[in-house]
Amino acid sequence: MCPVPFPEIEPNRSGWLDVGDGHEIYWEECGNPAGKPVVVLHGGPGSGCSPGNRRYYDPALWRIILFDQRNCGRSRPHASLPTVDLSANTTWHLVSDMEALRGFLEVEQWLLQGGSWGASLALAYAERHPQRVSGMILLSATSGRRSETDLLTHGLGRILPAAWERLSSFASRAGEGLHVIEAYARLLFDPSPKVREEAARRWCEWETAILPTAPAPSPRYESPEFRLAFARLVTHYWSHGSWLEEGQLLRDAGKLAGIPGVILQGRLDLGNLSGTAWELAAAWPGSELVFVEECGHEGGKSFSDALLEWTHRLGP
Repeated sequence: MCPVPFPEIEPNRSGWLDVGDGHEIYWEECGNPAGKPVVVLHGGPGSGCSPGNRRYYDPALWRIILFDQRNCGRSRPHASLPTVDLSANTTWHLVSDMEALRGFLEVEQWLLQGGSWGASLALAYAERHPQRVSGMILLSATSGRRSETDLLTHGLGRILPAAWERLSSFASRAGEGLHVIEAYARLLFDPSPKVREEAARRWCEWETAILPTAPAPSPRYESPEFRLAFARLVTHYWSHGSWLEEGQLLRDAGKLAGIPGVILQGRLDLGNLSGTAWELAAAWPGSELVFVEECGHEGGKSFSDALLEWTHRLGP
């Protein structure tokens, strides 16, 4: 097995798929058209896919499918647009988009790889369409619970007080009595461009602060358009509880019986404090939980090595 990610690869084909509600999702396909299908689900919500997502699967063996979820990446319309409407962007719209893409590409079954929010989306899709899933690789697992998003805001504020003060102090502009997530969801659509830009900057600074093991802030945050779209989509989902009943994805994980898979979790991931990885492993029959030492939520070399091992184990 290749000990490092595979070389850079370009798509064999790509395009936009009209999924209704005025949305077109960008998709691309790499590797062997006759290989085992895998679809990579990016995090965020709103991060979009990157070329690096293509490199963990042997292109001689795998049919590698990536897509940008609604309103982010190269999908249209983009969430940074001043008048964008996010009302038709929910977890269940994304699950429907995945089914539309699977049918469009004539895939019978595919392996799901999802990281962070992408793990929640993978669970939602697999629990609704288990017959379409050949396996799952979940990284830095989340399940869309409000308890998890509360941890990632108020909870971590106790151990990151300076960063929390910068985030929460600006939230007060949206009015009293609002949860910080709800406050930012409003501020990011404020009539004033300056308020929107500052809200996006502060939210993304907080996203960086809660990744203390990362070597440097993500360069994607240098883009004002990315910051605004990303912050809007995260707070849109979090303020609505990701359109899930609390604990729904863990409650229904029994539906995944017979689907092989692994949960790869960084030992230093602050999201571990929510216990999601442990609870999911206990609820998903036949799954395996692997803690990766010296890695946080954003991964690292040991994480990449573990991912490569599992793409080999679950491969054709």
